[in-house]
Amino acid sequence: MYLYGKPQIKIIIFVLMQTRDIKDFKAGNWLQQYEYKSFSPEKICLQWLISNPAIISKLGEADRYLGRLDAFSDLIPDIDFFIKMHITKEATVSSKIEGTQTSFEEALIKEEDINPEKRDDWKEVHNYIQALNEAVIEMEQLPISNRLIKQTHKILLQGVRGKEKLPGEYRTSQNWIGSSLKEAVFVPPAHQEIPELMSDLEKFINSDVLELPVEVPHLIKIALIHYQFETIHPFLDGNGRIGRLLITLYLIDKKLLQKPTLYLSDFFERNRRDYYDNLTLVRTKENLENWLLFFLTGVVETAQKSIQTFQNIIKLRDEIELNKLIQLGRKQVDGKRLINELYKQPILDGMQIAELLSVHPSTANRLIADFVNLGILKELTGYKRNRIYAFETYIRLF
Repeated sequence: MYLYGKPQIKIIIFVLMQTRDIKDFKAGNWLQQYEYKSFSPEKICLQWLISNPAIISKLGEADRYLGRLDAFSDLIPDIDFFIKMHITKEATVSSKIEGTQTSFEEALIKEEDINPEKRDDWKEVHNYIQALNEAVIEMEQLPISNRLIKQTHKILLQGVRGKEKLPGEYRTSQNWIGSSLKEAVFVPPAHQEIPELMSDLEKFINSDVLELPVEVPHLIKIALIHYQFETIHPFLDGNGRIGRLLITLYLIDKKLLQKPTLYLSDFFERNRRDYYDNLTLVRTKENLENWLLFFLTGVVETAQKSIQTFQNIIKLRDEIELNKLIQLGRKQVDGKRLINELYKQPILDGMQIAELLSVHPSTANRLIADFVNLGILKELTGYKRNRIYAFETYIRLF
């Protein structure tokens, strides 16, 4: 068996796991601390049963749409061109939930072209992109573990707001959600509880690898994992973003998706009040079923939107490559190379295009002019020099 990238002696341990129905979920207890109460969650590495027909039905629907979405990883041979856009959209929206003000279009522009006052927010978004990309690579050697979660958190907070709040380390003090500890909307468990709670969460995530007798449908499992992580709130900052990242990482790790093509941050942002209310209802009313239905609805709606986006990408690509690039004559080869770069990075300036194609700037400028005339590129600045161009039709698909 391989854990943390190193061969381990395989020891089979027979464990009698507690079995519990989702409807009988026990969230935890409020513990009196000095002048406030913190929430101490129950451990979740159990065998969970589902008897609610509505959840079973929604789970089947979510599984079907997730399978249809994953099929695009085979249908589109160069899908990695488009994955970067999905990741950028996710990074922008997930960071927006935490108060970052970078727009999707700004996230696509290089740092030097960003207003200096907005560069910190831009950096936060790009840290998220880097954190996700490196975590996906690391998962080739590491399971989703406390070690991987901490590494990802360290990248997320490097050089940005929150950099003084123990990047890559679990908190050693109390945190809270709200304006002050006394007036907090929610107070997570005391920091002394975090090692045991996160160890339990790690076992639940990797119950298949550890061969624990925990047979829980993956989408139910990740919904539970997300709830539990947000309840533990193990870091001083960045918990929301890491919690949302874990959803995508889990789907890839468990082979539900070949590529990172599903992100729930946009659904959570559009339904922000319901998102927080449903998490709160689990803790206050032990109503896990409503949270699961909300989460599975998010998977269905997000998968549907992602499928539509991929279908629109295929349609746009056929229109450009079959009807527009053919008009370039002998310049079709460079045109095809440029369009492939634009799928990955749809906002570029002339020098970037020249460098990407390894051509003289004058050659790049002539090709850019052709793309503008064909309606593929649109100039954004209105300047005569230092112009920036956008593949606007493509950007709008996201």
